[in-house]
Amino acid sequence: MARRESNLSTIPTHHAPAARAPRRLSPNVIGWLWVSPWVIGFVAFMGVPMGMSAYYSLCDYPLLEPPLFVGTENYTRMFSDPVFLIVLRNTAIYAAISIPLGTAAALIIASLLNTKVRGVGFFRAAVFLPTVVPLAASAMIWLWILNGELGLINAVLNPLLKPFGLHGPAWIGFRGTGDKAWAMPSLILMSLWGVGQSVVIYLAALQDVPESLYEAASIDGVGPVRRFWHVTLPMISPVILFNVIVAIIGSSQVFGAPYIMTQGGPDRATYFYSMYMFDKAFTYGQMGYASAMAWVQLVIVLFLTALTFIISRRLVFYRSS
Repeated sequence: MARRESNLSTIPTHHAPAARAPRRLSPNVIGWLWVSPWVIGFVAFMGVPMGMSAYYSLCDYPLLEPPLFVGTENYTRMFSDPVFLIVLRNTAIYAAISIPLGTAAALIIASLLNTKVRGVGFFRAAVFLPTVVPLAASAMIWLWILNGELGLINAVLNPLLKPFGLHGPAWIGFRGTGDKAWAMPSLILMSLWGVGQSVVIYLAALQDVPESLYEAASIDGVGPVRRFWHVTLPMISPVILFNVIVAIIGSSQVFGAPYIMTQGGPDRATYFYSMYMFDKAFTYGQMGYASAMAWVQLVIVLFLTALTFIISRRLVFYRSS
């Protein structure tokens, strides 16, 4: 019996294999999976179109026929294109005036809205409201406001100018009618309609300025103007830089309002870079030339942005954490 038990003890026993732990993905793979929707969207809707545009800029591409490679002909053509120089000048004038004017207006309005007065919430909403109005609706409203005969501005100016024998200017009219000299100032004036977005950003920056700095300035006898110049502006200078760069990009691409209101008139006084590029691509079917213009526009914007950053090194104050 004892021998029998010893024989049984020597019989090998088979155990069930242990379950394998699930294989874990590396953090890099998990990260790429999370950002894959953005990467796919960027490649499909940005990377591929930009690559095609770069190729078309080196081609003669009339849309209805296959592109024909012509090298840098589209780029050299710009230097001899008189309309290109006109739209480049108009866009530069618009940006050079509208950006400083809009920045100053937004800063002043934000400073006024930063005070503690009754009903300040209503005024803040009123300033921001025009930014949510559709562009086409805004353009039609401003066509009525700037009308030389029945416009709201001249309805206010004419009674004041009548004793002097003067009349309000023919600001701007539909499809480029009106006075050529007042066409560009009209669009610059209209650009102030959309400062509400910048005002909200400036207002948030103003509320983040430490009160201790204002108290110290008051103790030193600093007045409101000097306090704004030496305390407020340095503290919100990074926000000013951000808004200026956004304004540079936006003003270099101005298109919607002048295209609806003036279509570049009168006499190309309001014909801007993006409008000419659009006409070349979809009106005249010169997609290659329009693509070259788009890349030149990108280079100009990058250059102006880099120049702004270089200038800002001595003007922008960054607070340490």
